Amino acid sequence: MCGRCSGCDMEPRHIASVSFGKDSLAMLYLLIARGWPLDEVVFFNNGMEFQAIYDTRDRVLPDLEALGIPYTELFPRSTFLYDMLERPIKYRDRPGYHYGYQWCGGPCRWATAEKLRVIRDYCADAVIYVGLAADEPQRFEKCGYPNRRLPLAEWGLTEPDCLEYCQQLGFQWLEETGNGPVPLYDILDRVSCWCCGNKNLKELKHIYLYLPQYWERLKGLQAHMSRPMKGWYQDGRPKGVFELERRFEQELQEAAKSGRARRAPGKKRRGRGPER
Repeated sequence: MCGRCSGCDMEPRHIASVSFGKDSLAMLYLLIARGWPLDEVVFFNNGMEFQAIYDTRDRVLPDLEALGIPYTELFPRSTFLYDMLERPIKYRDRPGYHYGYQWCGGPCRWATAEKLRVIRDYCADAVIYVGLAADEPQRFEKCGYPNRRLPLAEWGLTEPDCLEYCQQLGFQWLEETGNGPVPLYDILDRVSCWCCGNKNLKELKHIYLYLPQYWERLKGLQAHMSRPMKGWYQDGRPKGVFELERRFEQELQEAAKSGRARRAPGKKRRGRGPER
């Protein structure tokens, strides 16, 4: 099967699904360095990535062009914000509709489902390289591609290994702010979409502290949604973006009173790096 049609005896196509985060980017450059078959690179662009991801993409594209590796950008069937805020959705337990899926994360990962569908449909029977690291086996079965290969797991490379390798190549994922550039992997565990509902409180506090332009965008989204970004506290109080802002500000005031200075983002644990 050739990966784009059926009924032939050709070798399958090999396509790398690359998000331009540390893991899939390390996978891409190691596939090339180690001479694995690679016919195409695809990127699913929902329009909600950090600018540093798009900057990384723009830096990689000339390398792919120089090597003659085709690059394809895929998009959702409808815009992210339409699905998030405007799409009419039937209630499950009563007549009528509500509008928008709201935050994507937890049990309602509607944007992830769309990404998997679009990539599956495009790649057809091709072998899909997916950049899941060896230290995240809980994600392997959730991958959702029938003809997947997980090169990083096969090579035994962890997330710190991938970050170390990419940094050796000169990638930093710098996000420009009014106070200078901020390396995203110094403040976030995972550089997913800036509005991902799966971001933990530490990551959200770092966005509040170091990436105010994205925090304002999160507030803008929350203002249009009834569901709080992080659900509710056990006593029923909402844990939305506005409530978290008040919490973070209170924590900063308490830290200032106690003399605990606000520290700059810390460096990630270094990996051993892959063998080339």
